[in-house]
Amino acid sequence: MKKSINFEEISNLLKPLSHPHRLEIVIGLYHDECNVSRCQKRMNLPQSTISQHLRILKDAGIVKAHREGNKVCYTVVNDFIKKIIKIIED
Repeated sequence: MKKSINFEEISNLLKPLSHPHRLEIVIGLYHDECNVSRCQKRMNLPQSTISQHLRILKDAGIVKAHREGNKVCYTVVNDFIKKIIKIIED
């Protein structure tokens, strides 16, 4: 039997990725989890902007933060989003 599609859940996951900076952050984190300052250097955006985007992605359940010493590192945790990234990159 085919699994039913939860369009609302999928839409809620895709909305945060509709912003180009958030999409770039997620793809970067997919390949190399990192902290805010590494994202900032890679993207050349203010630290506060990166933090705001990461909060939105975290609230959506796309990324998760974990502490490594005095750094907070982020990683992509949503399997659906990981599949989307693979499709984008193909």
